[in-house]
Amino acid sequence: MPSPVGRSLLYLIVAGVAWGTAGAAASLVFQVSDMGPLALSFWRCAGGLVLLLGALVWRSRRATAGAAAGGPAEPRRRRLLRILATGIGLTVFQSAYFAAVQATGLAVGTVVTLGAGPVLIAVGARLTMGERLGRGGVIAVTGALVGLMVLVLGGEGGTVRPVGIALAVLAAAGYAAITLLTRWLGRDGGGDSLSTTAWAFAIGSVGLLPMAIGEGLLPHTAELGRVVWLLAYVAAVPTALAYALYFAGAAVVRAATVSVIMLLEPVSAAVIAVTVLDEQLTAATVVGTLLLLAAVAGLAVAEARVAVVRRRAAVPA
Repeated sequence: MPSPVGRSLLYLIVAGVAWGTAGAAASLVFQVSDMGPLALSFWRCAGGLVLLLGALVWRSRRATAGAAAGGPAEPRRRRLLRILATGIGLTVFQSAYFAAVQATGLAVGTVVTLGAGPVLIAVGARLTMGERLGRGGVIAVTGALVGLMVLVLGGEGGTVRPVGIALAVLAAAGYAAITLLTRWLGRDGGGDSLSTTAWAFAIGSVGLLPMAIGEGLLPHTAELGRVVWLLAYVAAVPTALAYALYFAGAAVVRAATVSVIMLLEPVSAAVIAVTVLDEQLTAATVVGTLLLLAAVAGLAVAEARVAVVRRRAAVPA
């Protein structure tokens, strides 16, 4: 039987690869229909909610039939804060990400979102929880900013658009806010990630519905079957499955390790963009991408070293 850490690493690997396919599916939806990013985000949240509710019902029946394992109940006020903040953060993250993909392409939108996210997390952790970046962290943040500048200033022929970059950074901010809140609340023990995610998708669905209606809730397309299949895939794999696996894995594996594994998302998205969607990567895009990935990896290494030092310091002589 695999260890909890080994199983959690597998969960994170699958989640990272699955998230990398979400942007590709969104690009295909945009190509064959007039559906916008807000409508796509609504259907993603609504579909993921339906699937997660089914999983919760199945888990409840299974727990009732057998021996239900239960930990201490999470305080109601903290649970409400977790649900509302996660719902709002997921809504901002997904909507801005899909809008970035539509504006500037899959590879650039994904790399900027995933590259800026860990940097914002590191800065936010320093400001809100007093976590020190260290010299390696400062170098990593600087490298990430240089990478973003190369992507923005070095684009050719509309491959990189400032509006798309701004939307990707907004998506990264939503992702960072969720991570920081989860880390802050998790100091005294985390809540039920499956039910929290389901509630977050419910909040996202309600919040996105009016905007999705204004944008155009139903797609106009000659390939309706293909669009429905893509929407079902987005709701099932990179949403319900990936988020459940991510929260389960992130509860066990160190944050630095999680950041490194999540680099699988932009890598897989870039591969799909070039091989399936025929996107052209300019020299500036490649250089900016490498700088971002190197910065995130360096930041993860710096955090891992700090974690090792703290763990050794906690061991009695």
